[in-house]
Amino acid sequence: MEAISRDTQSAAAADGGFNVLTPEAWKGLLSPYSHIVLVANSEAVDFGRLRSELPGTALYVFFNNVYKVLHEPFAGHAVLIARSGVMGANIVHRREVVDVLRFFAGDDFLGVINIRVSPEENFSDESGFKGARTRHLDLTEMLGDLYPTDKIATSGFAMALWLAELQLPGKILLAGFSAKRSEKWKVFDVHDWTFEQIFLRLFARMGTISMMGGVDVSPYAAIARRFPQVPPIEIAMTAAEVLSERLHNANGQIDRLMSVTKSIRAIEGFFRRFKPKTRKQRFLEKSKE
Repeated sequence: MEAISRDTQSAAAADGGFNVLTPEAWKGLLSPYSHIVLVANSEAVDFGRLRSELPGTALYVFFNNVYKVLHEPFAGHAVLIARSGVMGANIVHRREVVDVLRFFAGDDFLGVINIRVSPEENFSDESGFKGARTRHLDLTEMLGDLYPTDKIATSGFAMALWLAELQLPGKILLAGFSAKRSEKWKVFDVHDWTFEQIFLRLFARMGTISMMGGVDVSPYAAIARRFPQVPPIEIAMTAAEVLSERLHNANGQIDRLMSVTKSIRAIEGFFRRFKPKTRKQRFLEKSKE
């Protein structure tokens, strides 16, 4: 794989000392790869299948705490997405950079892309990434009028949308994007998982991206094949009707659980008041002074 050219390097735009590239520069950097594989921090990722089915010209995009899916140094073209928060890149202010970067080495590692997806998030300076080549990507404008206002986009969704809009020659593949809570890793409620899954699956059905373990195993696709005489809208409406009934029944059980656990939650709330403040909470309080 050829290194990024000097012409593309010079296309980087200075923005407050951060390494912000133009769209043309990003395309020049990512176009040589036959596949752009976004690897979710999920137990659903099948690395054996990925490495056996994809060529050596694929670029693997990892996110933040890669030790959730990697157990040894990664051999292959890779880039690390470092998501920002109000205190800068999460892996920087949590002092996890060394733990994460030990999985990448050599010329095949493209470096770190520090991204932000909302105005409240702030970039970290390149010095915080312990010598790793760092670029910065601001996706706030792209997501501003698209994403539900009371939620915040996941890094994977934001990158998938951005890559699709770049119109790269390589194929975009999402691996492990199930949005399912696992026994080991939690799924944060600050994201709109339903919105993201609908969006990504529509993208996949349009052929813009591919999802390993996504639309190719949809049970509703099997229903459509079994009833070819039924219009797709009728299948969708019937599915929505059934899901609505199931959700209504589930809400009834949730209300019952909330009533039963009322005293437990009151005790928990009392003791939470004595919990020491986190570094993030102290930072936010100090910034308001």
